[in-house]
Amino acid sequence: MSSTESPEAALSAVPVPPSGARAGDGEAVRSVMLPGLTLTVRARAEQADGLPPALFVHGLGGSSSNWSALMRLIGDRVACEALDLPGFGHSPPPDDGNYSIGGHARAVVRLLEASGRGPVHLFGNSLGGAVVTKVAAARPDLVRTLTLVSPALPELPPQRSAWSTGALGLPGVPTLLSRATRDWPPERHTRQLLALCYGDPSKVSEESFAEHASEYERRMALPYFWDALSRSARGILDAYSLGGQHNLWRQAERVLAPTLLVYGGRDKLVSSRMAYRAARTFRDARLLMLPDTGHVAMMEHPDAVARAFRELLDATDARTDH
Repeated sequence: MSSTESPEAALSAVPVPPSGARAGDGEAVRSVMLPGLTLTVRARAEQADGLPPALFVHGLGGSSSNWSALMRLIGDRVACEALDLPGFGHSPPPDDGNYSIGGHARAVVRLLEASGRGPVHLFGNSLGGAVVTKVAAARPDLVRTLTLVSPALPELPPQRSAWSTGALGLPGVPTLLSRATRDWPPERHTRQLLALCYGDPSKVSEESFAEHASEYERRMALPYFWDALSRSARGILDAYSLGGQHNLWRQAERVLAPTLLVYGGRDKLVSSRMAYRAARTFRDARLLMLPDTGHVAMMEHPDAVARAFRELLDATDARTDH
């Protein structure tokens, strides 16, 4: 995972948001340009000088805004930045077309190396959880703590409700799906997505639902939408067949950073039964189980995730002091 390139001296931070990117209250959005890669980064205004840095990585089909609620709650303890992975949110596709978990992990490493922010408190959800697990295993120098929300680590057999998402990685399926749903209004797409990701989608406010629908409509109009989605889904499927040291569970065993695991009892994409395997696998792990939560606990119950992270941070700080 170590970079064979220069220390990204060509990094350029554009001080204006990418076209159409919306920043929430207290946030700023910028583009970071690296050779062959442009990443959109969402940051909260720092509430104090000298806060340790944190970086947040979203899941399949998500974006940096998935972390806004949690960043707002812990911004007094860490300096928060979240990125749009290549091909998602407002980040364009990577020049090399690599959407594998390893490819996404290299994008995270390159951003950290270029910004000089590491080591960071690293967060990941779903696909992002698999990505940051790989980063933490390969580059322990870049990671202070690891927080995983429903990480997409290989699950055999996968639960039936996750089959449709996994099928996105199969040849021909995205084309069939795009044709079958092309006349759907964005609101219908959004309802299906929220039903898949939330334990109780009825709790999503009308304002938030409208924002989700507007963003979904924008992204479906992008010429690379289905390609980024299907290739990243294929990257998750490919991870199931990796053996030896490249297996994600073997990578998890190598993680040295204190790790917070967050799982939802109503998760339709990552079974809650995987929580106990993960708790046994990561060397220094604590587990937060949320029975009424789905796949995106940081969006559905950000208060609970924030409390658990604060406890992790307090314990890690106390250990460092001694």
